[in-house]
Amino acid sequence: MLKSRHGSNMSKHHTMFFNSDNLIVRRGQEFQVKVTFNRPYKPAKDKFALEFVIGSSPQFSKGTYIPVFPNKERQSSWEGRITNTSDNVVTMGITPQTSCIVGKYHMYVAIQTPFGIRRTRRDKSRDLYILFNPWASDDAVYLDDEREREECVLTEVGVIYHGAYDDVAERYWNYGQFNYGVLDACLYIMDRSQMPIANRGDPIKITRKASAMLNSRDDDGVMVGNWSGDYTYGVAPTSWTGSTDILLTYASTKLPVAYAQCWVYAAVFNTFLRCLGIPSRVVTNYYSAHDNNGNLKMDIILDDNGRIDRNRTRDSIWNYHCWNECFMSRPDLPPGFGGWQVVDATPQETSDGMYRCGPASVQAIKHGQICFPFDAPFVFAEVNSDVVFYSRRTDGSMEPVKVNRTHVGRMVLTKSTGEMSRRDITDQYKFPEGSPEERTVLEKAEEYGCKRERSDPSTADVDLVLPTLEVSLGEDFQFDLEFVNQSDEPRTVDAYLSGSVVYYTGVTTESMTVDSKKYMKYLVEQANLHFIASGKIRETGQIITSMKVVVLHNPKLIIEVGNIGGTSCVSITMVAKFEFTNPFSFSLEGVYVRMEGPAVMAPKVKYYR
Repeated sequence: MLKSRHGSNMSKHHTMFFNSDNLIVRRGQEFQVKVTFNRPYKPAKDKFALEFVIGSSPQFSKGTYIPVFPNKERQSSWEGRITNTSDNVVTMGITPQTSCIVGKYHMYVAIQTPFGIRRTRRDKSRDLYILFNPWASDDAVYLDDEREREECVLTEVGVIYHGAYDDVAERYWNYGQFNYGVLDACLYIMDRSQMPIANRGDPIKITRKASAMLNSRDDDGVMVGNWSGDYTYGVAPTSWTGSTDILLTYASTKLPVAYAQCWVYAAVFNTFLRCLGIPSRVVTNYYSAHDNNGNLKMDIILDDNGRIDRNRTRDSIWNYHCWNECFMSRPDLPPGFGGWQVVDATPQETSDGMYRCGPASVQAIKHGQICFPFDAPFVFAEVNSDVVFYSRRTDGSMEPVKVNRTHVGRMVLTKSTGEMSRRDITDQYKFPEGSPEERTVLEKAEEYGCKRERSDPSTADVDLVLPTLEVSLGEDFQFDLEFVNQSDEPRTVDAYLSGSVVYYTGVTTESMTVDSKKYMKYLVEQANLHFIASGKIRETGQIITSMKVVVLHNPKLIIEVGNIGGTSCVSITMVAKFEFTNPFSFSLEGVYVRMEGPAVMAPKVKYYR
């Protein structure tokens, strides 16, 4: 099968990084196999074919049984040619169709004899995998940028951004798409979803199906979501360091793995896509609007005095939300809407009856063309909603008093190509705030049924500014409000400041004063403190508001690697030492340390009482 990792098949097909016992190639590109007969091959007289089969009941009409012939006169959908003959050995080149099914095939050699067709016995060593090919110009996932392909298909370690838009935090992740067993686990996910084999050459169908299968809602998919703060029966979402453990556990136990939040879903989905050869990247949207029933409004309700009414404020804005973009053509849409597509495995809303999202064209979202499949209106609202403050009068009627059109979708980040730094791709999702193009886009979205806040309450003549703070976990800190009077007359303000601990999903837990002894006991994982200041100007009756998220920074981990005697060199055991400073005045108990190194060390866990 010429399956050596350093041989020409694997290196030409960019599959040499896979840790596998089988041949792995990409469609639309020739690979070679050697067939040894018991005597020299005579082209005029001998008739043979290589047969490739996939699935449990292969059929020629469904593209699951493909015979490949060595002679030009007789060709099937896959091309075949003899590239070399030497004594009894025939080397044959096979080019799978660029739209063929992606998955695990078995190869037979079939020979025509006077007694009918005879074929070789089934033998596991002749199994091979055929993947998508972003290097082949006719493949639906072709990406015409070598650096981008290297990053979005071959890179195994990534950075996922979280925190707040003015205080960005980084999380490193080992995607490990080439690790032993990961490719089989990804194919198992498709088997488990009962996806018809014939659909597995279409990246649109695969990504849509996988978006549903990566969460366990309604199909016992890969991961269980948990935002409760109680992770007793599984691994806390922040503890994972890579995708390998999760995928291999799912494939071996056949049960959903606990627990995930948005970045874990996005990271494991990224591994799935890159493993199959679909270019992909993890994207973070800061201030992501959520669950706003198809309108483009996030409603925050204030009482008569300008104080926030938490019982009636239902919509939530996630501090950040992670999803994936994958690259493909969209023959089902008009020209110009191929390229990057949003897919999201975090279970938020149902789409065609299942928890999934996408693929939605990024170009369509930018231009307000949200009539196109799949789920474009939902993603459009995540980056374009308005935050509307309503004043609730004593008679129960609501009046919009302030509209913030720039808070949601403040910044969209992904990892830079070839570097461990961040890249701002906000301009791929939206035109500059307030530009004529942005207005046109919102009008276009309204044509397709998105409802916006029409009113434009007059702007108050006092500005309220909240500070940007860098706070370490366990610190007390001072929180100052700054009022700027833009008018020529004195102003008196009745102001309220409320602070609460929020999950990154914007769901609040408890209010507290900003004294670490008080806030520490309410903290949830990934703790953020969310402040809303609001008030009423006595002289004009106008409402002023401002919001700020304060991210609490965890202590930095420092990792040093070297061998016991000093310098690192080949074939000598190395030691990885890591340290951090306990930020608290008390000892830490029940500490789990998880560590892994792609292609160096499998994931390991150590517990310290």
